[in-house]
Amino acid sequence: MTRSSALGVLVAALVLTGCGGSPEPDGTAAETSAVTAAPAPDPSPEPERERERETAPLRAPRPAASPRRLAERIVDAERTVRGGTAPAAEVRQAAFDAQVLYRQLARTERWQPRTYRLLPARLRAAARVHVAARRDFRGMHSSLSDSLPAWRIVAPAPARRLLAHYRLGERRYGVPWEVLAAINLVETGMGRIRGTSVAGARGPMQFMPATWAAYGKGDIDDPRDAILAAARYLADRGGGRSGRLDRALYAYNNHPAYVRGVKRYAAVLRADPRAFTGLYHWQVVYLSEVGDVWLPHGYERRDPVPVRRYVAVHPGHQLGTRTG
Repeated sequence: MTRSSALGVLVAALVLTGCGGSPEPDGTAAETSAVTAAPAPDPSPEPERERERETAPLRAPRPAASPRRLAERIVDAERTVRGGTAPAAEVRQAAFDAQVLYRQLARTERWQPRTYRLLPARLRAAARVHVAARRDFRGMHSSLSDSLPAWRIVAPAPARRLLAHYRLGERRYGVPWEVLAAINLVETGMGRIRGTSVAGARGPMQFMPATWAAYGKGDIDDPRDAILAAARYLADRGGGRSGRLDRALYAYNNHPAYVRGVKRYAAVLRADPRAFTGLYHWQVVYLSEVGDVWLPHGYERRDPVPVRRYVAVHPGHQLGTRTG
């Protein structure tokens, strides 16, 4: 449905490719079987915690100093995220920590065997999937940008509301809620990124205008309308109950790595729906020629900005080098 403008949050950043086209090198998530729907407990935060979701200040996580520390910190972060009892501010920080640590693990191959051995089995499998997804999306880039994008980073819709939209899409069209959540994550960080792609794709699920005209109802920038349009589009291409998910995802973005990456993130959610809380709180982290750069809530640029100039002014937003 669209093309790629950023692949920077989760891939470079996110994918920002939009619905149905070939990606351009720039953008955020193995070989797993097609994701299928499954009943799941509600992993979203309690309402009073949800109201705090973007208010507490975040600290930029520091890289781990060794494979042992990397494994220990992943365990601590995931325990906080998935435990369901920590204060909202701690959950947000732990989710950001986990995101940065998984990125470090993905780019530091020599640490991977030992780190995996040190992780408990329940997290070892998830870590492998996160690393594989990063590899998929990173492989969609032939080069890295020397500038940061003209985006506005905003608070996402509440987690409960997004979950309700994903599950409505599943009920109506048969597309697994985990797949819709994974696309929302990969395309715009659950709606954090406001911006139009170089090809004109818009909204939290990145629709091209012509595709929106065919499948959209309502407001292209509204999370509910966009998520249901994505479910409608995927179902029309066989991604619903007919079980041709790979073909449908390939129509959404014509790259096999995109198909694999989205399915991997969906698999993380299927294995443990509580992981949604962590992915929901992932930040916009853009992979540039100087490495990972955090674009926090409140970032707003009308024109691209040279990345070296930005990190000179905001040194704490540079999270890691290209090689780790």
